[in-house]
Amino acid sequence: MRVTVNRKAHFNAAHRLYRKDWSDEKNQLVFGKCNNPNFHGHNYELIVSVTGNIDPETGYVIDIKILADIIFEEVESQFDHKNLNLDVPDFENLNPTAENIVVVIWNKIKARLKVDQDLEVTLYETPRNFVTYKG
Repeated sequence: MRVTVNRKAHFNAAHRLYRKDWSDEKNQLVFGKCNNPNFHGHNYELIVSVTGNIDPETGYVIDIKILADIIFEEVESQFDHKNLNLDVPDFENLNPTAENIVVVIWNKIKARLKVDQDLEVTLYETPRNFVTYKG
């Protein structure tokens, strides 16, 4: 029997959407106000969903404390109150769009899960704008 366990988390971070290989004009045209050279911030909300079989000994798919620790170590401690462009090596050569951020988060968390556990990550950039990645 496969069950999905969900954990919410959040982090606050700044970013700038732009491509180093594009002109200022093209970056402005494509990314608009999100291309602010002085960056802008979001209060990101995160939902991490792990699907797997219930362990007959513990009754858990995953211990929620372990999942919370993974999220803290792999996401919150690395991204919270950071400038994603300047402070997070994952985005040194990767535009920190919501789409790219959710894939980076998924990869970090997936590496810490059991092989038979499925992962879905939903990242809210604003209450109305969010992305989901399932791998």
